Amino acid sequence: MSAETDTSDAIDNSKPSTNYAEIVYNGIWKNNPALVQLLGLCPMLAVTSTVVNALGLGLATLVVLVGSNVAVSLIRNYVADAVRLPAFVMIIASFTTCIELIMQAYTYELYQILGIFIPLIVTNCAILGRADAFASRNPVLPSALDGLMMGLGFGVILVALGAMRELIGQGTLFADMQLLFGDIAINWKWVVFDDYPNVLFVVLPPGAFIGLGLLIAFKNYLDEREKKRLAIQKAKDGSKRIQTCSSDWAS
Repeated sequence: MSAETDTSDAIDNSKPSTNYAEIVYNGIWKNNPALVQLLGLCPMLAVTSTVVNALGLGLATLVVLVGSNVAVSLIRNYVADAVRLPAFVMIIASFTTCIELIMQAYTYELYQILGIFIPLIVTNCAILGRADAFASRNPVLPSALDGLMMGLGFGVILVALGAMRELIGQGTLFADMQLLFGDIAINWKWVVFDDYPNVLFVVLPPGAFIGLGLLIAFKNYLDEREKKRLAIQKAKDGSKRIQTCSSDWAS
């Protein structure tokens, strides 16, 4: 699959946009990279066995998204179309390398656990897609906000899936948070179920697929319920307008 095809999945703003409320809504909910665009599935399904793993990967992806969006927006008028995508990949790779070096310096154990999925952030189509579809067409501030919201939307789903798998699979929450936050987080572990028999199936990749499917189904349910509510409200408003017009005509 070509890079052009990959990035087209993340396109939802082909024109310059400064509607900040819409940018926030698109990133967090309407066009959530994980639940709607289904991008970044490989690391999301592989490392979200615990909250700390999911949070570590989510924060790393968030920083790369914001940084690459800002950089692409700054140079958007100086890059020829022929080298646009290679230039964007180089920018994303630079930020990913910075994050990788920072994690090696300060959160080395977590870096070892996440392994290859930190450098593989470079290949995340959500990041390249936002750079190509949004940041290359918009000023710095909207581009930074777009990266932040898309990163938050992706990170929230990572953490939710990690929490679900850790709770059902191990009976705990926030285990090993010291790997990310240091000694201050040693006592953050919450044992929800004592003497809990670990459910290995949930911790393994099949459990990740099922958990993600449940999250997608829940979002679709909420969207459908909101559509029905709006349709009913629209019908009521139409009836009121008809009644008002009839009363005015009768008088």
